[in-house]
Amino acid sequence: MKRTKFLIFGAPRFFKEELKEMLDTLRSGWWGTGPKCLRFEEDFKKYSHVKEAVAVNSATAAMHLGLNTLGIGPGDEVITSPMTFVSTANVIIHVGAKPVFADVDKITGNIDPNEIAKKITKKTKAIIPVHLYGRPCRMDEITQLAKKYHLYVLEDAAHATEAWFKGKKIGSISDMTAFSFYVTKNVATGEGGMLTTNNKKWADEARIRRLHGISKDAWKRYSASGFEPYEAVYPGYKYNMMDIQASLGIHQLRRAPANLKIRNKYWQIYTKAFSKIDGVIPPAPDEPDIVHARHLYTICLEIEKLKINRNQFIDALKAENIGAGIHFTALHLHKYYRETFGYKKGDFPNAEWIGDRTISLPFYPHMSEKDLFDVIEAVTRIVNYYRK
Repeated sequence: MKRTKFLIFGAPRFFKEELKEMLDTLRSGWWGTGPKCLRFEEDFKKYSHVKEAVAVNSATAAMHLGLNTLGIGPGDEVITSPMTFVSTANVIIHVGAKPVFADVDKITGNIDPNEIAKKITKKTKAIIPVHLYGRPCRMDEITQLAKKYHLYVLEDAAHATEAWFKGKKIGSISDMTAFSFYVTKNVATGEGGMLTTNNKKWADEARIRRLHGISKDAWKRYSASGFEPYEAVYPGYKYNMMDIQASLGIHQLRRAPANLKIRNKYWQIYTKAFSKIDGVIPPAPDEPDIVHARHLYTICLEIEKLKINRNQFIDALKAENIGAGIHFTALHLHKYYRETFGYKKGDFPNAEWIGDRTISLPFYPHMSEKDLFDVIEAVTRIVNYYRK
């Protein structure tokens, strides 16, 4: 039976702790980058088992700052995945470098280290692996490649706040890692991000570059500890996080472990059901020694068995009052990347295969189990109705 109320694809949730913290921030008069951001950074360092964390206004800003701090620029090449959001490659363009795509593993959707190796040239300076949907990439192989060819690794962990790889927390493994706290993420601040590193020099540079390149941030200049004039030491950016956002993040982060338990439970319910439907491919099983962040639950349609394509399937879900998303259309097929770099269909077949078939389903902790079964029933009805 069709749902009477539309089930949105993703929605944030907040509790009295966030409200109390935000009210405290508003009353303090300090809404910009200040003590709450510092507290959130400290909390995130402990959570991610990393020495330095720099709060910014998006994961895009974190990646751009990372490349910028590492000195990546014109004439350089950066290898990344074509199965990602546009920002991953856009930031490479922003620093004047060239994005070079390497195809993904068809089963996991993550960048394939063997394909990375094929793309390395004398111009290659860095690798940006993307932990798609929250599943960690094969960081041991990627790290080994980076060491062999003296490359930097900047992880795109926008989906992977809770993830671990072989006993190491994502965020603590590579030169730098970028996280997202966008409104639909597992830890949400509306807009926001974090850049982590174990290199204090890089972290200090990123802190300066995130706020116009000035030597002292506003909190330090105007706090009770005493006034200190600033000096511009670099033509920086407006990438800082506000204390209003950090007020949300402090409590969202604390709730992440409990929410992950719910996500794991819901993941198993979905997977058990979709494994029985001919025409639907559920996510691959977890590899040994990883913790999946369970950010997005995606299915791949066996469109060869159906009378409709992926986009039409999403329309059919909407008619059932079920929201859905696409993560992602293969990036090299977007207009800018086709026309600028000459990419074409067939260049990265695994990414294209996933991009043509993938659907992200509603998946968040405050869904009810009835919501889950409504999604399962809707997918089942649509597959059965449109089966060839």
